[in-house]
Amino acid sequence: MNRFVSLLLIVVALAASSVQGFASSSLGGATGGSNFVVSQKPQSAGQPVARSNSRTSLQMGSQAKFGIFSPAVYASKIVLGEDKLRKIRGKGISLHSQAIGEFCTWSGAMHLRPRLIKKAKVNGDILGFLV
Repeated sequence: MNRFVSLLLIVVALAASSVQGFASSSLGGATGGSNFVVSQKPQSAGQPVARSNSRTSLQMGSQAKFGIFSPAVYASKIVLGEDKLRKIRGKGISLHSQAIGEFCTWSGAMHLRPRLIKKAKVNGDILGFLV
């Protein structure tokens, strides 16, 4: 178990070091600047974006995005096996959904629970937890 944790930390550190959130690029201007600041500028509203059915937009399967945690998930899949990884992932999702539900109950905002859970799923996809 200790060996697995060490391996997982190394993979996460490598993935985090490969992200260039503040690297100099052509977007940062003539002086370099950061991509983060440029990416936070409001975008002009060009063509309206067509919205799809929410049921189809939340299906992950093999369409999950590659994110910062994807290398760690792939390493875990190799080390643990796909079945054990699915069990651990399911347990984590269950605990997170339960925590969201408890927060909504505590704050008196149960009407927000489904939207928060959908948001957590979308964020998990963006971060690469669902590959």
